[in-house]
Amino acid sequence: MKNRIVRINQIIGLIFLTGLIGTSYELYQFKKIEKVNRQLLSGQVLDMETYPFHQKYSDAYQQAKSGNYKHAIQGFGQLMEPPKKDQENQFEIDKKLKSQIHFNIANNLFRSGLQRLVNEDGELQEEAKFNYLQAKASYEQALKLDPYSKASKFNLSLLLSIIPKNIKTVAQDPSGMEISNLPQGLP
Repeated sequence: MKNRIVRINQIIGLIFLTGLIGTSYELYQFKKIEKVNRQLLSGQVLDMETYPFHQKYSDAYQQAKSGNYKHAIQGFGQLMEPPKKDQENQFEIDKKLKSQIHFNIANNLFRSGLQRLVNEDGELQEEAKFNYLQAKASYEQALKLDPYSKASKFNLSLLLSIIPKNIKTVAQDPSGMEISNLPQGLP
């Protein structure tokens, strides 16, 4: 009987110790996440290598906030790239988050188009037309992923009220884009 009580006490002690270790680990994780959330809410760019997705998102958001829409669009676009096999800390993107990323890309395209609104003759610039059409496609993609997004619906309706009905654009010249590891010119 005495051995049985000692064994039960050991099992209860082991369960208590396991619970204590688990609670301390969860508290550590909570503090770590709270620190990241405070940095994100204050508008700081994350410098932690343990949260690469959040760091890229924060950087792209700050680029947009400072008016550097082209880099913000590139930053948000990089978030949509598929995970690399050698990355151990890759963040899995769900539909709602993809919708938010498309929404941010569309907002930056829209703002970029507003900066280049008209030529001297009063006609929309080609780059603005291209940005508007790309923003429209991105808003529509955001709505496909999250059909209940009121912000996407509102911004799409705002965009559609601004752009002309018969808008046509020529294909953008990608020569301004930097392509690495490709030879330039003839061999």
